[in-house]
Amino acid sequence: MSTEPLRRVYVFSPFLRLFHWIMVISIVVLFVTGLYIGNPAFLGTQGIEATYAVESLFSMATIRYLHFATAYIFVASFIMRIYGMIAFKGDRLFPRPWTFEYWLGTVDVALHYAFITPNHRPYIRNHMARAGYASVYVMILLEVITGFAMYYMIDPNRFGATLFSWINHLLINEYYVHLIHHYIAWFIVLFAIVHMYMAVRSDMMEKGGEISSMFSGVKFVEADPDDIGDIDHGENNSSRNRKHSASR
Repeated sequence: MSTEPLRRVYVFSPFLRLFHWIMVISIVVLFVTGLYIGNPAFLGTQGIEATYAVESLFSMATIRYLHFATAYIFVASFIMRIYGMIAFKGDRLFPRPWTFEYWLGTVDVALHYAFITPNHRPYIRNHMARAGYASVYVMILLEVITGFAMYYMIDPNRFGATLFSWINHLLINEYYVHLIHHYIAWFIVLFAIVHMYMAVRSDMMEKGGEISSMFSGVKFVEADPDDIGDIDHGENNSSRNRKHSASR
């Protein structure tokens, strides 16, 4: 391991960081309440109306309200995500599969994750991680579309039903919409588990501040990352110039 001090690189905007934690809380609430809505905990014999399955705080009406309110908050939070992506280069670290560097970097990182190579080239955000985050956004989009398709069909005369009813017809009927919504939710949770493992692993093995970066916006690298040009790094260049000046 290099003895050179780690270089501080400001990457993530406050908008992305706040969105990240809203997403974390929203996914937990949506998943737990979604499981309950799909299979409520009945009291007494099977066949009791689900609305009266559990009284007061855990009534079906309350759980549904919490599920839908969280969904609206989560969707609204994407305004911050989109603004951050427009205003800050560090919020745009998405995969570029049309480039040779993407595939070369993916192989490089995959070999390291498979314990075939001891390390990989330094990245602000490696290519496999970029692909993973892009895929979860696609899954979230599908969850939003299928979720609203089911929600608005409670009243087919509402404007929302007009916007999303085509989903039910496209997928034959609402039953298949429900299945897709359910299984994608499990894929998102699986991604979250892998994401937490990889973040902890990265912090322990590479000391890059992967976890703390979602609080501070700062990551630490041993050398110039291959993708340093993907972010605004005027501050990082200034720090580098001061370091070189001090060493003369």
